[in-house]
Amino acid sequence: MRGMFITATDTGAGKTFVAAMIARSLRANGEVVRACKPVATGADWIDGRWLSQDTRILAEATGDEKYDLITPWTFPTPAAPPVAARLAGVTLRLGELVAAVRRRAALGTMVLVEGIGGLLCPLTDDETVADLASELALPLLIVARRSLGTLNHALLTLEVAHARRLRVAGVVMCETNPVAGPAEETNVEEMRRRIGVPLLAVVPYQREGTPWIPPAVDWAGLMDLA
Repeated sequence: MRGMFITATDTGAGKTFVAAMIARSLRANGEVVRACKPVATGADWIDGRWLSQDTRILAEATGDEKYDLITPWTFPTPAAPPVAARLAGVTLRLGELVAAVRRRAALGTMVLVEGIGGLLCPLTDDETVADLASELALPLLIVARRSLGTLNHALLTLEVAHARRLRVAGVVMCETNPVAGPAEETNVEEMRRRIGVPLLAVVPYQREGTPWIPPAVDWAGLMDLA
């Protein structure tokens, strides 16, 4: 399976935005891309099904509206996956999550896998997102929110990744709010100096209607990281 596992330093850091950005970039270069966010919580009831906004964004970016394949387990409760699943009378099992991701892979297809929360977010009753990443053995992309505290969050995430022997392709920083204050003005250079892996891009805060050119990154090449 050729692809990338996208995780983050915390919830709401911009994983889905970055995954969609990568998908569009790859498709613009003629690649066939599929996405899989195996579990989503906090979904809305739309057209007779629970559907996550993240799933809709990934579907649009990849040109593939097979929602049930992109996200096979979707729950309405905005909570950690095993909690949301338990409230819905479902038990999540790591082997089934891994199989769902692998079903998205086909010859000549790249698979972008989006986790939920951060690496140590509970995923099943016994495992975390890091366990899923380990099973899939894809290069790991870490999305970090550009805010006060991001250095600590990023370094902790990298420490977990290294402890699990995950291959880290790099870090992308997202400005989820306008940059304000000395901590946020200086943390890009501090991030680059401390993380020990490439800082691939800094995604600026997006005001509605603001033109923006995505960073020129060889996303396909990063998927071949040894």
